[in-house]
Amino acid sequence: MDPDEILLETEAAMEKGFDYMQHEFAAVRTGKASPALVENIDVEAYGSAMKLKQLALITTPEPRLLVIQPFDASTTKDIEKAIKESKIGINPAVDGKIIRLPIPALSEERRKDLVKGIKQMAEEARVRVRSSRREGIDGLKKAQKDGKITQDDLTSYEKEIQKLTDGFVKKIDDAINAKEADILKV
Repeated sequence: MDPDEILLETEAAMEKGFDYMQHEFAAVRTGKASPALVENIDVEAYGSAMKLKQLALITTPEPRLLVIQPFDASTTKDIEKAIKESKIGINPAVDGKIIRLPIPALSEERRKDLVKGIKQMAEEARVRVRSSRREGIDGLKKAQKDGKITQDDLTSYEKEIQKLTDGFVKKIDDAINAKEADILKV
């Protein structure tokens, strides 16, 4: 494989790891209502599991309230059940065809638990980035062994991959610091 392709694939893999972490962060409650809290909850409806965002309109009319309006009123009970069974810890209030989710204020202890959780997610993202780095360097070493690149080229490409790794680790650290500040803000 061409060394430039290896670099591009490595960067793409690191970007995927970072994007996944960002997606996971969006689902962490910060005391403010956000559709991301519930949109990926699996709901058993029409005989199969579907994401909540496929079954209902999710809005935030107030900073501490989520309103879920099912497209089909017959799925209201299924959505309510799925929300109760999920790990978000919010009790839905059904009002006819509308489901209201009041977002309670977070206690100090709960905030600290959430920070621990996001730090764990960030560490998993760092592991993905480092794994991508290792795979990229292994690919370069194979290309050097096959005679496609020289030892000097290998060294310079390894430095490029290390720069990518450092950049993504910094992006992860910046993202976790911002999310931690958001969670701890009362």
